[in-house]
Amino acid sequence: MFHGSMVALVTPMRADGTVDNTALDRLVDFHVENGTDAIVAVGTTGESATLDEHEHCDVIRRVVARAAKRVPVIAGTGANSTREAIDLTRCAMAAGAAACLLVTPYYNKPTQEGLYRHFMAVAEAVPTPQILYNVPGRTAVDMLPETVARLAEVSNIVGIKEATGDLARGREILDLCGDRLDLYSGDDATAMELILNGAKGDISVTANIAPRAMHDLCAAALRGDRAEAERINAQLMPLHEKLFLEANPIPVKWALQQMGLIAEGIRLPMTPLATDCQAPLREAMQQSGVL
Repeated sequence: MFHGSMVALVTPMRADGTVDNTALDRLVDFHVENGTDAIVAVGTTGESATLDEHEHCDVIRRVVARAAKRVPVIAGTGANSTREAIDLTRCAMAAGAAACLLVTPYYNKPTQEGLYRHFMAVAEAVPTPQILYNVPGRTAVDMLPETVARLAEVSNIVGIKEATGDLARGREILDLCGDRLDLYSGDDATAMELILNGAKGDISVTANIAPRAMHDLCAAALRGDRAEAERINAQLMPLHEKLFLEANPIPVKWALQQMGLIAEGIRLPMTPLATDCQAPLREAMQQSGVL
């Protein structure tokens, strides 16, 4: 349903932690102008865990309005409360989002049956297209391929962002789900290879600061041009690695500040990038042609 480079957009904030709507508009325009194929608003990189429900819905509405159908907007609406996930997904549908991205319920560690029932409940309550999101490194729960295959039978569950970075896991999902579900990478360092194996794109942190290059990388991989994809990926690999010197989105927000696109705001418990991480990230930005 969606193809290519899909930026996991940061939520820009002022120094006091309030959402900076002027910078948010600027980021949306930046991605439209630089070829980003879809914008994911208020996902993990967008600090969804520290926005209240009103702020969450407001950011979705603002991104959809600013994008003005120039690029699809996918709204992050996952929660570890099924009722909250339904409420956020309804809000995103009302705002005009093209689809919703729903992370596995974090902290409460549901069983595979609990995961299945959670996503079924959201899909049955809200008819908008929905993309599953598996990131066990952050949620402490891993949705197994067999559970994904069960959910692929649901008509409005259209994809999965698989962020384990495990290529064998990605291939297993492709084998089990076939054309019933689109697979997206959630790990920039392995995204190229996953796309070459059949994934439809990458929901990307790197695209925040290198949108044109990530678009070109995904486009090359989607058309099967391994040589060109590898060339671009090698250029971007320093970013893929150094943007995770500290927990996302700490490094990418610092990088965007250096580019003059956002202010320094980030919400506790996240903190500004440590001083000893700044020089390596700046070097990676230079190596990748961002600075």
